[in-house]
Amino acid sequence: MSGHSKWSTIKRKKGAEDAKRAKVFTRLGRDIMVAAREGGGDENANPKLKLAIAKARSANMPKENIERAKKKGTGEIAGGEVVEMLYEGYGPDGVAYIVEILTDNRNRALAEIKHAFSKHAGSLATNGAVMWQFDQKGFITLKGEADFDDVFLQAAEAGAEDVVDEDGVMTVYTARDDYATVEQALANAGYDFEDSELRWFPQNEIEVPKGKALQNMRLMEQLEEADDVQTVSSNLNITDEVLAAFEA
Repeated sequence: MSGHSKWSTIKRKKGAEDAKRAKVFTRLGRDIMVAAREGGGDENANPKLKLAIAKARSANMPKENIERAKKKGTGEIAGGEVVEMLYEGYGPDGVAYIVEILTDNRNRALAEIKHAFSKHAGSLATNGAVMWQFDQKGFITLKGEADFDDVFLQAAEAGAEDVVDEDGVMTVYTARDDYATVEQALANAGYDFEDSELRWFPQNEIEVPKGKALQNMRLMEQLEEADDVQTVSSNLNITDEVLAAFEA
């Protein structure tokens, strides 16, 4: 999971910059809608909704926008028609990708994904072409400081696979089927989340030449910045050398 950990660190560093983009409200609104649709409109009983609203507030999303998105999700008002899709593809040197989409416009989403892959010498793949190389797992990062032993105890009792302190950020990994149980247990224990979602993790990472690795990281970055993209997963091994070059 080393590549994912390094890419997650990059995303955290970029978070403040991304929040300045006006279109972030659209993305956050979709997250709130889906969370409310799946788990109801009560923040206290729906960890995903609580997290989505917390992210929206931290980005200074107006209260009325948050409420409207929540009501669209619960069906109180019309306009909550969004669909989830998954695309598979290849980056330079055969790096495998899974891109998860949440959109209200399938054609726009597909056009953005195709453009990103094409621009960075990649291509879309047929369904199932790369998915067999990945496992879907729960990924939960806690907000603020936390006691490792307590987090480990709470998470392990709920069925978590691993708890890792990554650069001062506590991250909990779970099997797909245990994700909701672990998430709820941590929420009940009073922990707030920085991120909480199901992600695709590669069974094996591959290392490619530095130039190709940087191309792949630029592809990841462009995919992440697309309005409709929720998560981007790849089997690229991001070495310290490549990370330093990318951040330079």
